[in-house]
Amino acid sequence: MTSTEYETLHFAQANPAGPGQADVPKLLRTIASTIEGLGTVTVADLILHNEVTADGDWPSITVYYSKNDTE
Repeated sequence: MTSTEYETLHFAQANPAGPGQADVPKLLRTIASTIEGLGTVTVADLILHNEVTADGDWPSITVYYSKNDTE
């Protein structure tokens, strides 16, 4: 049996605290823009988290990805 090693990177993002912090469509657009800025990557997983604050829900997304060897 053989195994393959690879490196997985990650980042997390949320909308700024305060009005609009619970805007999931805005958060998804921000995440998409960040991923595009990384260049050619393979996204392995996206995990949505939600924190409840005095200002209401505050979702964040953690993105797990790897860089493609073609660069």
